[in-house]
Amino acid sequence: MKISYKSDYALKAVLDLALCYEGREPVSIHDTAKRIDAPVKFLEQIFSGLKSHGIIESRRGSSGGYLLAKPPEKITVGEIIRLIEGPTEPISCVKQDYAGCEEMYTCVFRNIWKDIHHATSRVIDHVNFRDLAIQYDSIRNVATFSI
Repeated sequence: MKISYKSDYALKAVLDLALCYEGREPVSIHDTAKRIDAPVKFLEQIFSGLKSHGIIESRRGSSGGYLLAKPPEKITVGEIIRLIEGPTEPISCVKQDYAGCEEMYTCVFRNIWKDIHHATSRVIDHVNFRDLAIQYDSIRNVATFSI
């Protein structure tokens, strides 16, 4: 599975909003763009998709911005990747309803592709943004410690 820049920015943006979740205050898209080093225009496109799928919500006004629409522990990395990239199967024949190949059930490679898909899904579907925020804070606190 290859992750595009769009998915990378989407994941980083959701993490940024997860890090700000406790205060439940909207975050400016410009602030998020600066923190994750993303172009604002590109982030606007990403936020539009995240908003239409119920991942984030927006608030208008002088203190407006974006925030997560649900708790970060309810949002997985897999959900964001699939939203941006589409299905995560490495090849079409792994899809549940695929019927486009005459050798589908005798192909020696199909089980490999299925194993890759299941292993990838196990990882990305069990990592949520609350855990990532905790991990991020932990790494940041260790990295900034000095004597």
